[in-house]
Amino acid sequence: MSEQIWHGTTVLCARRGDKVVIAADGQVTMGSVVVKPNAKKLRTLGGGKVVAGFAGATADALALFERLEAKLEKHPDQLARACVELTKEWRTDKYLRRLEAMMAVADKTASFILSGTGDVLEPEGGLIGIGSGGNFALAAAKALIDDEKLPLEDVVRKAMKVAGDLCVYTNDNVTMEKL
Repeated sequence: MSEQIWHGTTVLCARRGDKVVIAADGQVTMGSVVVKPNAKKLRTLGGGKVVAGFAGATADALALFERLEAKLEKHPDQLARACVELTKEWRTDKYLRRLEAMMAVADKTASFILSGTGDVLEPEGGLIGIGSGGNFALAAAKALIDDEKLPLEDVVRKAMKVAGDLCVYTNDNVTMEKL
């Protein structure tokens, strides 16, 4: 039997000043079949001071969210340090290093992309797009973010709509978290 390939997830994180909005679609697919249309791919961590989204398998997401939470407890109010510690563990742990995943993580002051290859990237402009539709959402958000009349939540909502319209692995069942 051939290995099934799981696709899905568009996560977008946008910041304007000290406001942060992160959103994710709800679709999970296996091959060309939608397995679940309403998965929750976001989590609030660090006592509500950090929001995170995940692109990858659910069990992997739960494991990484728990480990990031532990790093935040060890290094309170030091998101960058907690992220670096997580990615170091992610790269060196025998189980974790097999995970092919990405995380978008943000607090009031910074946003980061985390990967199992050891990346802790703080993108310029405070915009992050990960997952199968991440580049579509990112491009749309870049086009909308400078319109100060458009609330940040609407920037994210419209960008996620663009991603859902273009990416077959992304749906319009979007959840959002705000800081």
